[in-house]
Amino acid sequence: MLEVKQVVKNFGGLTALNKVHMRVSQSEILGLIGPNGSGKTTLFNVICGFYQATSGQVIFDGRNITNLKAHQIAQLGISRVFQSPTQFSALSVLDNVFTGYHMSYKTKIWKRLFRIPEALREERTFKRNALEILDFAGLNSLKNEMAGNLSYGDQRILGVCISLATKPKLLLLDEPVAGMSPMERSNMVNLIHQIRDQGITILIVEHDMKTIINLCDRLVCLRSGEIISEGLPQEVCSDECVIEAYLGNTECNSNAA
Repeated sequence: MLEVKQVVKNFGGLTALNKVHMRVSQSEILGLIGPNGSGKTTLFNVICGFYQATSGQVIFDGRNITNLKAHQIAQLGISRVFQSPTQFSALSVLDNVFTGYHMSYKTKIWKRLFRIPEALREERTFKRNALEILDFAGLNSLKNEMAGNLSYGDQRILGVCISLATKPKLLLLDEPVAGMSPMERSNMVNLIHQIRDQGITILIVEHDMKTIINLCDRLVCLRSGEIISEGLPQEVCSDECVIEAYLGNTECNSNAA
């Protein structure tokens, strides 16, 4: 589904990514870990088109997307959920998810402005689809609530719902359980599993090691812009290079148990 091929990203004299090469398979949940400043966010930004790679290639679903703009990459099926909630606080939960369909309209903008029947039919279809997403994510009972009134955990889930409205093939999640209570964390993990069961491939950056070990099929660890370990979660957590760079013996062993 995704292949990052020898990607380098320089910022002046700083090399943030140094010949990063990794693959993400169809319907896989891949976790990206590493200490702060290791290049995880930069890699996300290169994949999404926010940054242009200095060299190397990003191949998505068989297509070279290295030089495409962010909106072009989104249209191809890559969606990103940021760590901070990014919904419209003054809109209802339903309307927030509805905004996720803005790239899916086939009717012309003028037809939508003048409420032409063709545009209204398409709008009703998207509203029904948005309701289905909310039901899928367990937020249907909150559909008419203002997004700004939701709990932090529900706001994070709403962000995922908005991304699902873009019909992604690959979903990038930036610390999806950060700051959550145990119950909220459990709800998010269950949702991520359900999304994968729908055939959507998932790439996650996360610092909660217990969650990411139990959630992901494989892990990739970055340090100073380079991949130092990749493989099954237990294998990566027992890698001495990873323990030294990021986890620490006690944390790694206790979470892997």
